[in-house]
Amino acid sequence: MSDPRIIKVDLDEATILRRNADIEQERRVAIFDLIEDNFFKPLRDMGDGYAGPYHLSISVADGRLILDIRRPDNAPHEMLILSLGRFRRVVKDYFAICDSYYQAIRKASAAEIETIDMARRGVHNEAAELLMERLEGKVEVDFATARRLFTLICVLHIKS
Repeated sequence: MSDPRIIKVDLDEATILRRNADIEQERRVAIFDLIEDNFFKPLRDMGDGYAGPYHLSISVADGRLILDIRRPDNAPHEMLILSLGRFRRVVKDYFAICDSYYQAIRKASAAEIETIDMARRGVHNEAAELLMERLEGKVEVDFATARRLFTLICVLHIKS
């Protein structure tokens, strides 16, 4: 029986460079939303017909994103390693717009907040599309899942 979804997510806590309340909230919400509703289907045939669900551990090491995909019993399914080079600009843009957004929430008008939020969503959407492109042929994800995964990648603060 096929169940192509993530049921558990772990982030490499050692990878997270700094924490503040906004980042912690983003992490909690992204993980909760991801677990509640996602589509995640590794495409490599592992020979035994297993088709989910999955436990996903996400980390960053040496400029690479590591997606350790496991089965619910913690048995390894596969590990994907993606270069983060193509994500650097969009992550930097996303952090900058998020900083502006959090500052605006505290002191800007509703119209200013809405404008910044639209820009933030646009950058987030661009990043989700890039992630889907990088996962092509490896893992099939829907757009909402890609957006939530990108949020988690940002939480890990890409190390240079």
